[in-house]
This record gives sequence, structure tokens and C-alpha cells, in this order.
Amino acid sequence: MICVSIGRGRHKHVIAEHKHLVEQGAELCELRLDYINGTIKLRRLLENRPSPVVVTYRRERDGGRYNGDEAERQMVLRTAIAEGADYIDLEEDIAAAVPRYGKTKRIISYHNFRETPADLEGLHKKMQQCDPDIIKIATMANSPQDNVRILELARNSEIPTIGLCMGDMGMPSRILGGRFGCPFTYATSSNERTLAPGQIGFRQMVDLYRYEEITDNTELFGVVADPVGHSLSPHLHNAAFSEQGMDRRYLPFRVPREHLSVFLNEVCPQLGVKGLSVTIPHKEVAAKFVKVADHAVQGVGATNTVIFGEGGPFGYNTDCAAAMESIDTMLPAENRDGSLEGMKVLVLGTGGVARGIVWSLLQRKAAVTITGRTLENAEELAKHFGCRSIHWDDRGSVQPDILINGTPVGMHPNVNESPFDKKWIKPSMVVFDTVYNPEQTLLIKEAKGAGARVVTGVEMFVRQAALQFKHFTGVDTSRELMRSTLKRMTGAVRTN
Repeated sequence: MICVSIGRGRHKHVIAEHKHLVEQGAELCELRLDYINGTIKLRRLLENRPSPVVVTYRRERDGGRYNGDEAERQMVLRTAIAEGADYIDLEEDIAAAVPRYGKTKRIISYHNFRETPADLEGLHKKMQQCDPDIIKIATMANSPQDNVRILELARNSEIPTIGLCMGDMGMPSRILGGRFGCPFTYATSSNERTLAPGQIGFRQMVDLYRYEEITDNTELFGVVADPVGHSLSPHLHNAAFSEQGMDRRYLPFRVPREHLSVFLNEVCPQLGVKGLSVTIPHKEVAAKFVKVADHAVQGVGATNTVIFGEGGPFGYNTDCAAAMESIDTMLPAENRDGSLEGMKVLVLGTGGVARGIVWSLLQRKAAVTITGRTLENAEELAKHFGCRSIHWDDRGSVQPDILINGTPVGMHPNVNESPFDKKWIKPSMVVFDTVYNPEQTLLIKEAKGAGARVVTGVEMFVRQAALQFKHFTGVDTSRELMRSTLKRMTGAVRTN
């Protein structure tokens, strides 16, 4: 079950939002009294309530907004019990001062916004002495391993336990709570109104992750990145899983660089993760932890796809094939999927995307020139692949047949920037921008205006995702579904 938290300043807004959420399918709501301005009128909130509620009155030190007299706070909590609240949330240090009464169930809670304590079992044992119906432990994730520790605690507890980690790194624990036996997880009424770090919106939990349908048999996949909150990959892959009726979910995993080895070798097997998309900043480092499954991984020195199988994990690189397929859509028939000998290509950027594209172009015998905003990086990449590099300020001196932007210049929200002046764009050129949000970057718009043939980052992103899906599942997905999903999401980002 999903418990949706409501934090509004006025009683009428709490009541209206509660009614709306229940109409949207919410079965349980948390009323955060610490958000209400002025005198709290419990009877008004509780009478004729459209669903069961958890009444919470959170102190500042526990992540709430209440900073008044503690005796008054506890009196309000006792009143909520007397008024017949379905659940009451009591912090473990005050639980003994608020006795059980009537049918109200007691959630004994602990919050730690700094860390996940080393002795979770000891903490849990202490909380068992507080007459709980449910124990709730919410801690800050400082390592991906913390998700495993908190979920296993919930799974192994005889008393129903909600175990969740806060922060972006803790998002998997919120999505997988039910799988590990948590009686419910917490969501917010919308992604724009989070009441705790890493909290996910109710509609996303229902529509994107299909939380209620996740079981021990559900196969797990995900994207590993740092940061990960901006990633649209969960939308594409979960839409494809849903469309094909697959009992699979794709989750976001924020993993700092120093935790990547533990994540791949320990956390993924413990959570039962079957496959991963790998993105910034992990593509090169992840290649060191996998068995090379295609020659692109070896050639580029980077992997963007990891499959956990017998004898694995195995690494693939779908960026390379996706980039070449995208470029081929704008080339003459005789050059598609064939030699590019005699074609001059200017690649802007020196990161993981550019690296894979340079290697792929050289396999097809293109004449590649690399430039980047840091000269040393461009020179190092060119030396590694045996091609030419130029100073960033000289990029307009090259008149390429194909121009490829592998930098983030022009990406949302910096949509008024372009890495290549429009006066340098010729009608004979193919211009490929790997930025996909927005699809119509300033570079793409100016290239169209100059009469050049263009390839957008949406094409590459969808193609690499579709190839990953094939590795994950063994079957093809609808690229049009992924394309329309991506365009809908990037459109939503721009209008928010």
C-alpha cells in the first residue's frame, strides 16, 4: 500500500487534497499537522474522511515543521487518538508518554537525516518495547548498501516494519518496500511537493513503477548514475515493459563513483537486479568490472549496459551502434552502415558520448577531428584514437561533412546556447546533436535554418535504449513508443 503525505497550510486545502487523492486511487493518507498554520481543528480533518489516515505532528529535529511546546504537541496527538484517528505516528522517544487508546494503531517512528545507523537491529529491538503496531525507520542513505540493510531489516522483522532510506540514493527502498514486506511506503501528492528527501509522487509510484504489483517474481533493472534524478530512462523502459505485459521494473540508482564497485558486485545481486543502463560518470569505470561482451566496449573502453547472468556481469555498449544508426538516417544510401572513407567529421566534446562516437567513426574510416573546451582532453582523446585535434577556438575553421555535438551545450535549461556558430553551418552538412532535452536545440534550429540535414539526440537516445531493452529481455520493443514517451517527458520538463 502507498501512504500519501499531505502537507498544506489550511484545513480546507488538506481536506480538498485528501478527497482528490482518494478519487485518484489513494487508500491511505498521512495528515501532516506540522504544516497547518494556526490552531489545529482535528475533528474537521477527521470527520467524514474519505480514507483511513495517519496523523503525524513532526518536530523540526525529526524533519518536520513544529518548533513549539512539546507538551502541547503531545496533547494534540492524544486528542487525535481520542478522535479515532486510524493511525498515530509517535517518535520512539515519546511513545511511552502517549498511551494506547481505542482502535488507533501506533506507528513508532525513528528519523535520522544524517546516516543509516550501524546497529539497525539494536535500534529496532529498542523500538519493539514501545508497544508498536508498526515500526517505521527512515534514515539517510550515504551508500547504496544502506538500501539493502534497511529493506532486509523490514523483511526479517516479526513486527510489521516500514524501512526506507531518504535522499536520492534511497529512492530504491521506497519503490521496493512492498517486496520486502513493508506494510506501506510513503509518497507525496506530487513530485513538486516533497515532504522528505527523495520522496516520489503518488502518480509516479502508481503509473511509472506500478508499486502495488511488484512481487518477489518481478525482475529488476535500472539506470546507475550520479546524479540520477534527471534521468528519463525509467519512463522509457517502464513504458516498454508495461506495453509488453512484462513483470519487470526499471529503477533509478544514484551511486557515487567511490561506491560503484560495491554496487555492482554486492548490492545488485542482493536486490536481484538483472540489468543496468550505465551513464555519467560511470561508463568508463564500469567497463573495468564487467566481462566484455561486444567489441565496442573494448574499443571505446566504456560500457553503457550491464547484464547480470551466470558467469557475469557482462558489459555491452549500445551508444556506438545507436549513434551510427542515427547518422545513417541522413546519409546517402551507399554510405549507410558502410565506409565513410573520404568524409570529414568534426566531433565537439571529449566525454563518454564523444569517445564512443569517435571510435565508431574510425571503424568506418571517417577522417575525424576532435575539439573540446579543454584542449588537453581533446589532445589526449585524439592521441588515444590516432586522429587529429584542434583548439576549441579554431572549430569554425573546419568545414566538415558531418558535425557532431557531444557536449552538453544547449541542454535544458541552457537552451539559448550553441556549441557551433550558425555562420559556420553549410547546407551540405549533416548536423547531429546528441543533446535530447530539448530535442530542438539551438544548434538543430540553426542547422535547419541553414538548410543542413539534422539528426536529433532523441534519435540516438531512443535507439540506444531500444538496444538495451533487447539485451535486457531478448525481444524488441516499439521504438515509436519510446520516442513518444521521451518527447512527452521532455515537453513536460520544459513547461514546468
